[in-house]
Amino acid sequence: MEDNTARQKILNAARDLFLKYGIRSISMDDIAHHLGISKKTIYQHFADKDDIVTTSMANFIGMRKERFKTIRGEAKDAVEILLRLHYDIRSMIGQTTPSLLFELRKYHGRAAALMQEFKYTYLGAFIRENLKAGIEQGLFRDDIDVDITTAIRLEELSMPHNEQIFPPEQYNLADVSAAILEHFILAIATPRGRTLFKKYQNALSKGKYQPHEV
Repeated sequence: MEDNTARQKILNAARDLFLKYGIRSISMDDIAHHLGISKKTIYQHFADKDDIVTTSMANFIGMRKERFKTIRGEAKDAVEILLRLHYDIRSMIGQTTPSLLFELRKYHGRAAALMQEFKYTYLGAFIRENLKAGIEQGLFRDDIDVDITTAIRLEELSMPHNEQIFPPEQYNLADVSAAILEHFILAIATPRGRTLFKKYQNALSKGKYQPHEV
């Protein structure tokens, strides 16, 4: 139990440091110093830095999956699920240094593969099932191509962070993200779905609706 606790503390600390400062800038010495332990102690639990990166990303993905299950269980309808998913992912990305994904792809292939699988397999399936549910609920149009629409939404999630399209000195990230979400929902929603979305938006602007950001 003690070994498992120590291992988890190392993973938690490493994950937080990686998300905030990037992977390349954080060394094994930095992690050890942050925890107040020796580097030797870290090597008792992990083979190398790549092992820590891969394992911490796997844990992070597991946490997001549990969070998305909670969203699905608590939301009242498919429109609210899209809203809550939007705020959850926006909050997650907002806590992450922009260099993280680039560094994963370039230096940590196993961890990058896990993140790609999470996005295009798990998250893709989550969005696809929600679109189907929205159609059944009469909130999304029944003539949309679910697979194409899912792919569009997946790519939209990273679009606000494309500095060539939206230079940060010119655009506010939250505003861009919200505009893209509104464009997406209004494009696929039925009149009833649009009315519901506007209702959530109005309640949110008045502080009467909380999307439960994390």
